[in-house]
Amino acid sequence: MSYEFYLSNCYKISKLLTKNYSTSFSLATSLLKREQRYAIYAIYGFVRTADEIVDSFHNFEKEFLLEKLYQDLNYALEKGISTNVVLMAFADTVRKYNINKDHIDAFMNSMRKDLDKKLYHSTNELKSYIYGSADVVGLMCLKVFCEGNESLYNELKHTAQKLGSAFQKVNFIRDLKDDIMKLGRKYFPEISNNNFDDNTKKQIEESIEKDFSEALKGIKKLPGRSKIAVASAYFYFMGVFKKIKRSSPEKLLTHRIRISNFRKYLIIIKVVIMYKLKLI
Repeated sequence: MSYEFYLSNCYKISKLLTKNYSTSFSLATSLLKREQRYAIYAIYGFVRTADEIVDSFHNFEKEFLLEKLYQDLNYALEKGISTNVVLMAFADTVRKYNINKDHIDAFMNSMRKDLDKKLYHSTNELKSYIYGSADVVGLMCLKVFCEGNESLYNELKHTAQKLGSAFQKVNFIRDLKDDIMKLGRKYFPEISNNNFDDNTKKQIEESIEKDFSEALKGIKKLPGRSKIAVASAYFYFMGVFKKIKRSSPEKLLTHRIRISNFRKYLIIIKVVIMYKLKLI
């Protein structure tokens, strides 16, 4: 056996985590070329692990585990090795694609907020949280898609962040029931300061629509198969968002909006056709 064999298996574990936790994200990622695909698996494996710590490990020392994850990551980044297979793959991806350490730190800061912060009373508070929890993840993925083309990366940074914001806000609405009832969190200031009704729902939807509109401009400029993969995720979340818009506030507080696997495959077919016809 060898270091390379160990590293290869670390990436496979991240792939397994991605497939088991998110069918939609896994399907979109599968459209990338192999090296990019495994890099995105590694990014997802890391952010999913941190997210599970703050959201699921209720009977354990969350703060200790989150800080241990961060310390172990720093060691892996410095030394090039880790016995944590998720961190091993992620650290390798960070080095390979020159992912900004400040973005990783911003992500961890948002995860720390989830340990005790329950309410977000202002747009600036929410924007700061989403920057760390979603926007920078979009920027990490953009580094992979641009493959060292810093000019393209800088051109698409803004739209990548908008896409991350749109995805995060859609997930916030999808997870209203669990966030409020199980975790006691209210991310949207419109909900923290008022009841969730038709008026507050409309305000939130308007901000999401703006994010989606900006994000699409960048998707059209992505290179190669990354355009197909990201567009597939975009149209999947747009499908979820359209169902959210048709749902009442009462339904969103009691049900999680979903799209069938059959519909997900139809979205991919649609995107491939659009790509071949140069509609995206």
